[in-house]
Amino acid sequence: MSLLSFGVMRQAKLWESPGRTIRTTRTKKPLLAVPTQYKPLPSVWDEGDAELLERLLNFYPRKRPKRILDATVNGGRFWRGSNRPVIGMDIARTHRPMVVADNICMPFRKASFDVIVYDPPHIPNQGKDRSKDFNTRFGLVLRSSKENGYTFSHTYPPFLQEAHAILKPEGILLCKITDYIHDHQYQWAHVEFVQAAKVVGFQPCDCIIKIRKGPIIDPKWKVAHHSRRQHCYWLVFRKSDKCE
Repeated sequence: MSLLSFGVMRQAKLWESPGRTIRTTRTKKPLLAVPTQYKPLPSVWDEGDAELLERLLNFYPRKRPKRILDATVNGGRFWRGSNRPVIGMDIARTHRPMVVADNICMPFRKASFDVIVYDPPHIPNQGKDRSKDFNTRFGLVLRSSKENGYTFSHTYPPFLQEAHAILKPEGILLCKITDYIHDHQYQWAHVEFVQAAKVVGFQPCDCIIKIRKGPIIDPKWKVAHHSRRQHCYWLVFRKSDKCE
């Protein structure tokens, strides 16, 4: 009988006395299966980034991370209320990060971190309307040039090379990224990032769709040729030749 059976096992025993044999039975307590505490991580997330990031950190690393680098820490909103061992790095001193540095040239030894978190700008250049707080909300610092197509995809390969170098073997890279419309064309930022990550040796492992409360829109727009982005992606990579 299986140890996971829900039935009741009965054990027979013979008792002998002069002139007769007595058969008795003893009932054992039922062996109940103990359900596991596994709670699947959903592929679509409509709550906050901090809550999702905590779930990712509990789910993907093979053991509890001892050193985490946020390579685009900005105001540190991912870590509010967290007791994780995080080193916050940013190129902008105004955010008062622990380390002021460019994430395409990071001042750390090789194999220094268990996890790296990366949240690049979500829009390349802010338009003429200065009433919006894109610089605050999306971490825009430097404008992208015409030579780079006004996008940030040219920054992915150098960052990924640095991230691959300073991650420990089997380390995890978590990237929050969004596609966008520019020059009347859909810019496939998450696809470009995955392709660049594979080139330097990362293994793409998973993708979580993060739902925004509302899309980025401008009340001055009169005609739309694309759906408005109301989601972004959290991409999961491992510094390994396999995910599991």
